[in-house]
Amino acid sequence: MDSSDFLGFLSARSSVREYEETPLSEDEITYIMSCAGTVPSAGNLEAWDVVVVTDAELRLALAEAAFGQEHVGKAPVLFVVCANYVRSMSQYGERGILYAVQDATIACTYMMLAAHARGLATCWTGAFDEDDVREILGLPPHVRPLVILAAGHGRQPIRRAERMDIGEHVHHDTW
Repeated sequence: MDSSDFLGFLSARSSVREYEETPLSEDEITYIMSCAGTVPSAGNLEAWDVVVVTDAELRLALAEAAFGQEHVGKAPVLFVVCANYVRSMSQYGERGILYAVQDATIACTYMMLAAHARGLATCWTGAFDEDDVREILGLPPHVRPLVILAAGHGRQPIRRAERMDIGEHVHHDTW
């Protein structure tokens, strides 16, 4: 893939909130998780974990924890991406909290792009009650849920969201 192909690949991805009922295959889930396993991480400590949720009742409970966002309950699989503080704090102390969050969000980004590469749709969902998610999934205290990544065979939106011009984000040498 050359650089123009890559930009086109990235530009073609969008958040999708409508999914077919078709479940993801084990191969598709394994591919997504294998891609996550290639991410860079602070000190190579891989301070992230993922709970793969396919159970319908758990998906509905997570949709409620996500303030009733329907796509969370309707997606055939949810990847709940978590920062594992203990892994990075063991080497970096308090700064390890930030590194764990960074590691987990990079992993989630790779997962989202891996799904896109397989022709699947995703929606990054960050609005949820952390305590509810923690309880539903039985997460230990040192693990923080950061993203519920809904995934499946999606129905693409009719209209793509407008994006800011890249010049609005870029500052050279100083702000």
